Amino acid sequence: MVKFLPLKQAVAENLNNGDTVAFEGFTHLIPTAAAHEAIRQGFRDLTLIRMTPDLIYDQMIGMGMAKKIVFSYVGNPGVGLLRRVRDAIENGLPHSIEVEEHSHAGMANAYEAGAAGLPCAVFRGYRGAGLADVNPNIKSVTCPFTGEVLAAVPSIRPDVTFIHAQKADRKGNVLVEGIIGIQKEAVLAASRAVVTVEEVVDNFDDLHPNLTVLPRWTIAAISVVPGGSHPSYAHGYYMRDNAAYLEWDEIAADREKFQAWMQANVIEKSADDFAARVEHLRKAA
Repeated sequence: MVKFLPLKQAVAENLNNGDTVAFEGFTHLIPTAAAHEAIRQGFRDLTLIRMTPDLIYDQMIGMGMAKKIVFSYVGNPGVGLLRRVRDAIENGLPHSIEVEEHSHAGMANAYEAGAAGLPCAVFRGYRGAGLADVNPNIKSVTCPFTGEVLAAVPSIRPDVTFIHAQKADRKGNVLVEGIIGIQKEAVLAASRAVVTVEEVVDNFDDLHPNLTVLPRWTIAAISVVPGGSHPSYAHGYYMRDNAAYLEWDEIAADREKFQAWMQANVIEKSADDFAARVEHLRKAA
């Protein structure tokens, strides 16, 4: 049964050292508050999975939390590279990490296969690309019906998935509006799922029935964290903080500056601080 918990407790009860974990969000509804709470609790040896790792994985890797990253694009969207990730890969700082790179199609199909309980995903892809040369988890299979050669990748089955969403009702069902990305499949593929939301409402009766809803039986814990996806945006609540992404490139470029920023803005803060961070963005939303 889904629990409504403070974020600190929800993370502590559902994330463990050595877990395979997805903090999913596709430009939108990125679960920043959950990632920051994981950083504060100091988890180690994580395999971090996400289609588009951006600032939160730069921060987690820079803090030495990851042993491996599985992704299909890594970068600071609209700005450039992720400097802490690059430092870990190229220079082993703070320590070396394993890298498993896929295409967006490969990751999306792998999540869907995980959600369906399948061992692998089979799809058309990777033709003419060099990823299979550097990723041994990209295989090929021959269709037994047509003889066509297809790509195959292992399904993604996280120990725990974290997402951010707009609303939960009091029964624990979750509503996601706007750009969905792969969040729904990432939740269904995981053994456990934690969702941070902007608010809890009595019901969804006034909303269109075709909006994406994750039923309560798919979720382990829900935490109410207004502003919890900052600096990304939450459709209908606040806009993307473009300035924060530009500032991050300068912060992350210097390891000492990065460590000082993390201490002041993550370690010494709490999830309660996120609401204030988006107040100036709500007016424009």
